[in-house]
Amino acid sequence: MVQETAYRSFKSVKNLKEAKYFKTWLIKIAISCSIDLLRKRKNVVQMKAVMMEQITEDVQEDIDLEVTVQELVELLDEDEKSVVILRFYHDLTIKEVAETLNIPLGTAKTLLYRALKKLRKEWKGDGYYEQ
Repeated sequence: MVQETAYRSFKSVKNLKEAKYFKTWLIKIAISCSIDLLRKRKNVVQMKAVMMEQITEDVQEDIDLEVTVQELVELLDEDEKSVVILRFYHDLTIKEVAETLNIPLGTAKTLLYRALKKLRKEWKGDGYYEQ
């Protein structure tokens, strides 16, 4: 939280009009960061130890699939890889991805769709993807 608050404050310090409101402004940024974090973690469910013991060999198939997806993502250009990772691994919206990478929204969308097209093509080439 502290790092994100510091980052956002340095990024937008030029928008602060009066220095006497710095503390209030900084607290508002910290609150926004906290709310964003809570919103992102809302969908996370912790697994109980009992459930961990009941995991079967089916998990191995999921692990194999994850490795395959990681290998596919590694084939992308750096810009495309960044957009895909932020969008799908960190659950950011396209707008948040564009802001994070400091690129226009249209560029972020183009990179995402180009990357998805490449991933589908590679997946289809391996024989895994069928329509």
